Amino acid sequence: MNQVRSPSFNFYHSSHWLLNPKIHFLNHGSFGATPVTILEYQNELRQRMELEPVRFLTEELEGLLDQARRELAAFLSTDADDLAFIPNATAGVNTILRSLSFKAGDEILITNHEYNACRNAVEFVANRVGAKVVIARVPFPLKSQEDVIEAILSKVSKKTKLALLDHVTSPTALIFPIKKLVTELAVRGVDTLVDGAHAPGFVKLNISLINPAYYTGNCHKWLCAPKGAAFLYVKKDKQPLIRPLAISHGANSPYTDRSRFRLEFDWTGTDDPTPYLCVPEAIKFMGQLLPGGWSELRQKNHTLAIKARKIICQVLNLPLPCPDEMLGSMASLPISSVIPDNLLKEQLMEKFNIQIPIIPWHSLILLRLSAQLYNSPQQYEYLAQSLKKILG
Repeated sequence: MNQVRSPSFNFYHSSHWLLNPKIHFLNHGSFGATPVTILEYQNELRQRMELEPVRFLTEELEGLLDQARRELAAFLSTDADDLAFIPNATAGVNTILRSLSFKAGDEILITNHEYNACRNAVEFVANRVGAKVVIARVPFPLKSQEDVIEAILSKVSKKTKLALLDHVTSPTALIFPIKKLVTELAVRGVDTLVDGAHAPGFVKLNISLINPAYYTGNCHKWLCAPKGAAFLYVKKDKQPLIRPLAISHGANSPYTDRSRFRLEFDWTGTDDPTPYLCVPEAIKFMGQLLPGGWSELRQKNHTLAIKARKIICQVLNLPLPCPDEMLGSMASLPISSVIPDNLLKEQLMEKFNIQIPIIPWHSLILLRLSAQLYNSPQQYEYLAQSLKKILG
């Protein structure tokens, strides 16, 4: 093919986002994209705050956070008293790791699919005390969820003190069987910290059913809330041990009408709280875009992601690396490229206006695509032909 034609940009629901219409944005998974309506609501909140900063932050904010937390808790099927707002899931992982006490010889279990930032946090905490980071090597490509379960449980020992596991893996876009893993680890006496960075809005999330010791997730990705909105769940009996990264006034607050957990996490210093307060609006807005609500939205994105990877596999003659049921709204494909990953990413952007992550992962180069309402099948056909033109 001598010429790769760019498809039309009149995508379903694309007018709800500010995304540059000249760019094929196939990377919702990295940072999300916030709809215009939610950004406008955030600006209203900011104006309200700046009209009377002291009143807003010292008198109104507590009640506003409580209401936002209740609505988020309902969406996550958990108790609002067990949730704290935090800026991102990486902060959530760090919060738990820095709050717990490890000693020399203890083992912290992770997988080879762990997000690099969180793996760095584990290494930092372990290295300070001489604990050991044990890596369960989950294969990719893989045949079933059993490959995940077997790889992880085989690495548990009497020294395992905590498991940090993804709900949705970042580089490989796999949905791990997290409920089964949390249950099996608990039977073995191991608490689990679930890194659910991608999970809210990506899967039907029921934290009460999963029943982890700790769970953290982003609201700026698939919930489409503003950047800087995430949550940390801590089971009630674990809350006395968990402290925020920034110790502030809540540490010695005289108030007794709420838990120490809430007092400490609800105020960690002056910051912009509007991303947290926008979460209920984002849940509501995204949930009303399709007649079937969030269930239809997740299914539509999943169907598009499956179709997208089939298009690319057919054009590039690639095998499917995992079952459809292990995917949500993203899919990763190992690709063969003589071009370094960073140059391939640059060429896709500079020559074809395609924004998509190319991820070096162990010995593989992974192409990770995302599917959101503003995307169309034609974009992935264009991506496939563009890759074929570059890779030959």
